Amino acid sequence: MRFIKSRSSFQVLTISAAAAGAAGLAAPATQAAPPALEATEVVNGLDLAWDVAFLPDGTMFITEKCEGLSVRLPSGELKALLGMDGVEGYASTADDLFCEGQAGMNGVAVDPDFASNRTIYVYSASKKATPITNRVLKLKVSEDFANVSDRVDIIEDIPYKLKDSDHPFGGMGAHNGGRMRFSPGDGFLYVTTGDNHNSELPQSPTLLGGKVLRIDGDGKGAPENKPPEGGDVRIYTYGHRNVQGLAFRPGTNQPVIAEHGPWHTDEITALTVGGNGGWDPRPNQSGRGDCPGNYCGYMPNQNDGMEPKERAVFMPMTDLKLYPEAMKPAWTNNGLSQGSGSAAFLEGEGWGDWNGRLAVGLMGIAFGGTPVGNRIDVIDLAEDGLSAKEVVTMDLPQIEGRFRGLTLGPDSALYAVMEEGAIYRIAPK
Repeated sequence: MRFIKSRSSFQVLTISAAAAGAAGLAAPATQAAPPALEATEVVNGLDLAWDVAFLPDGTMFITEKCEGLSVRLPSGELKALLGMDGVEGYASTADDLFCEGQAGMNGVAVDPDFASNRTIYVYSASKKATPITNRVLKLKVSEDFANVSDRVDIIEDIPYKLKDSDHPFGGMGAHNGGRMRFSPGDGFLYVTTGDNHNSELPQSPTLLGGKVLRIDGDGKGAPENKPPEGGDVRIYTYGHRNVQGLAFRPGTNQPVIAEHGPWHTDEITALTVGGNGGWDPRPNQSGRGDCPGNYCGYMPNQNDGMEPKERAVFMPMTDLKLYPEAMKPAWTNNGLSQGSGSAAFLEGEGWGDWNGRLAVGLMGIAFGGTPVGNRIDVIDLAEDGLSAKEVVTMDLPQIEGRFRGLTLGPDSALYAVMEEGAIYRIAPK
């Protein structure tokens, strides 16, 4: 059951900022003064909440991975629009949409011309064809925000991980990507995908797994894309592991991604068109031999007692030995993997010294049996996007759970989507 807390029952939390060592960077001599912030729970009772997208008036589209698409109106009313297979209580149901593992109804994006075309986009796993794939759905929202219609699947061939009984890593739906954002600069829709624990996908010029795609509203590749030779024209960058964070830098509109690491080295990377992320888990690369399941992404198997420096020598996220021209990350999370699953740039004078900085949500993946992460880091990227000048962690002791999604609202507040079912508004006082 979903419900919205009334304004009179909103809980206000005071946020302080602690100096961050999580990025492995030396603390600068003078750190930026963090703004005085407060957090308000605006939605709760959701199930595996994943993403939100806004209209200028604050209308909020919400996805729940195993439930479907809803919309929260400025009045606080929540309407259930499109449900997944077997889910009741929605205005419409799509019996081909389903969830498994990391896959389901993931990202949502609003067309820049929504006022005239009423169009939104959703990323979801679908059983509509064999084999199962991830798809990007184009939907029309009714004038009264009570339903969606006119579904068109503008991308039908994003790989989805089927369970292979002989594969040693993960289950169905693993490494699924799923974030979507429109660039305020070029107006195209950017879509992130995962490698499915399939070593062939990231460097493949034709398969869409392990990529960032750039398309128009009909699913066609942007004319300025530079895919690998002979590659799919929808590919913007390739050589990725599992990108679930995507944001555009204010002023330049350069796309920046947050990417999960293999037990080490979550990365933040500023993208360049045609760039290679440098992830290549195929056997017999960089001196490796055969690997379990033909996937070397965890090889050699790290043990829980290793120090970060020791873990970092294995299967690099960005393999500069194989790909010297690969896009270099600006931040590597101190050799740890803690689930950097979402990102948004902070904008507005109220953010003070944090105005223009990148907020990154980490989901607290357990390592060695001990949960870690569960935080938002605020990163000051260098002007060239190749390094981080300062990293500060928001201290949010009263917000528990995994930061699945971060989105900047039209009110310049940061909205944090918690996997456990709440959405928080975080803003300067």
